[in-house]
Amino acid sequence: MDKEKVKDKKKITIKEIGPARLVMLLMAGIFLLLLSFPDLLSSKGTKKDNTGILETVTENNMKSVKTGDETTIYVNDLENRLESILAKVEGIGSVDVMITLKGSKEEIVLKDKPYTQESMNEVDGEGGNRDSSNVSRDDTTVLVNGGDGTSMPYILKELAPEFEGILVIAEGGGNIQIKTEIMDAVQVLFNVPAHKVKVMKMN
Repeated sequence: MDKEKVKDKKKITIKEIGPARLVMLLMAGIFLLLLSFPDLLSSKGTKKDNTGILETVTENNMKSVKTGDETTIYVNDLENRLESILAKVEGIGSVDVMITLKGSKEEIVLKDKPYTQESMNEVDGEGGNRDSSNVSRDDTTVLVNGGDGTSMPYILKELAPEFEGILVIAEGGGNIQIKTEIMDAVQVLFNVPAHKVKVMKMN
């Protein structure tokens, strides 16, 4: 009988706990659950980080598009200038020019090259000498602050892209003398070898 009484005393019903205490226990459980998963609370920060990554990717894409546009403008300008100059020469007539490049322009940036050298002379117990030296070089790109607060590499010079080939289609391209004059003019203007220049007669 005593054992049965003890068992009855250990049983706790929801009525004995009460609704107020039950709500407090549920809230404490939810609070402990949130503490054990901190990523749930920092979802806003994650969104910001992803936005930053997207902005960086978009900026890089814009830079590559900008470089492509600059190269296209550069080629179109050269083609138009060559067409206008050749069209002024007697016997050439109407001209169409196409220029292809091997790549895009290359920027040479300024590099800081610190140089360190260490030398050491060791003498062992038997009277022998041993010389050792250590040379180290480290390249660091020199940065300058822009007007908007961003840092950019200091550009020493820009190298124009190399010409892949130049095609000239002219009304007078069938005449050997005119063809030779066009070839000579293109080689002088663009400093390209003869095998990179092709002159053809226009229909």
